[in-house]
Amino acid sequence: MNVFRDSRPAAAAAPSARPTPPPSLRQRLTELRGPGIRPRALDARALAALAANPGCRRRALLDGAGVDKGALAQALGSPAGHGQSRFALARGNSFEARVKADGGAELLRLLHARLPSGTPAPEEGEVAAPDLAAAGPEGRTARTALALREATAAGGWTLLDHPLLAVEVAGSPAYVEPDAVVVRPDGVWTVVEIKSFPMIDGAADAAKVGAAARQAAVYVHALEGVAAQVTTHGERPARVGDRVLLVCPQDFSNLPTAAAVDIRKQLATTRRQLARLTRVDEIAAALPPDTTFDLHLADDGRTATRPADELAAAVETVDAAYAPECLAACELAFHCRGRSRERGAVETLGRGVRGELGSLRTIDEVLAAAAERTADAAAPPVDAPGCGAGPEHPAAPEHDPEAPDPAAPDDTDPALAALRRAARLRAEALAAAGPPVPVPRTAPGAEDPVCR
Repeated sequence: MNVFRDSRPAAAAAPSARPTPPPSLRQRLTELRGPGIRPRALDARALAALAANPGCRRRALLDGAGVDKGALAQALGSPAGHGQSRFALARGNSFEARVKADGGAELLRLLHARLPSGTPAPEEGEVAAPDLAAAGPEGRTARTALALREATAAGGWTLLDHPLLAVEVAGSPAYVEPDAVVVRPDGVWTVVEIKSFPMIDGAADAAKVGAAARQAAVYVHALEGVAAQVTTHGERPARVGDRVLLVCPQDFSNLPTAAAVDIRKQLATTRRQLARLTRVDEIAAALPPDTTFDLHLADDGRTATRPADELAAAVETVDAAYAPECLAACELAFHCRGRSRERGAVETLGRGVRGELGSLRTIDEVLAAAAERTADAAAPPVDAPGCGAGPEHPAAPEHDPEAPDPAAPDDTDPALAALRRAARLRAEALAAAGPPVPVPRTAPGAEDPVCR
């Protein structure tokens, strides 16, 4: 038997290279955010804006990873133009402290005044106010759930000041913090939303009330999960009310007044839109392996040193769904609007226009589709003088009328038919109007006749 010097037993052979396991979701989100960068917590206002635009994968990923979109927009050269001033924040905190003074006596009075008649009023000293302090968001969430369970079992009035609730968003947990939650003796939980905009003559600005209702719907959605657990494992059933208490300053004073807001419509929309969100892990898995949104902050912790074009390339790896409504809700809206305008996307005109245009994706396609029928109507006949074949006008190449034109849009699109009809009507109206009336001009050097 011949034995070579390089021969080795089979057991001593080099082990085959094992594939490197993919990073976990938490590790991948840390890489996207940047090493050493703390994740930015989501609030109910951001969740409401995310639920209003569930098709935006860019916002879902950035919010899921905890990226500071405001700092990102600043580094891209398109800073956000919205936000609440520190004076408004100070005024809101002062008003909230006044509403919750004396153990929340004024808040409970406003709530009881809007309950059905016959509900017993809370007596002084009988309102429980449990301590919700705990370590970390997980601890505060568990402490809030325990306090809600104990309050429901006790069957009395309980005021929870700034409870912390957990809600799953695109496969990752998010924590929201309502201003207050009141547990009534009948086991109904009521969300209290305190705002600093005024309520004049019993009515407030409709847009601001709508935004507050969408924000409160996120709180109610998060509370429903806790209520289901309390009902399953508790002694008494718990139910989250579909009406929230909106507390605002009365007229132009600092006195609080309130209104019960029905949020059933906003709650149904929030449930549906949050369920449609693509999971963050699916979005992150589709990115190139080296994608990161790290700003490479300087030693001061605020100045971004990463080149803007490199950062913009990383942002463009995730699809966005821009709409004009994003300008009031997202820090990256100005950057996304600029990119959308560069592409000529019809989304820059609004979701309503986008829905009406069907398969037409860009403004150039819309204008070309509208001008095509107008050009056909204005074209002279083939046998007109000067349009036939000849030395100056060679004959056009033969074209099969049955063969479809690959560059032509789909004639069966209703949006295309509507555009062509509008263009034809406009051309007919301009033709019927006749030539424009010339405007008289004054002679050079003469004074223009003006009314004095």
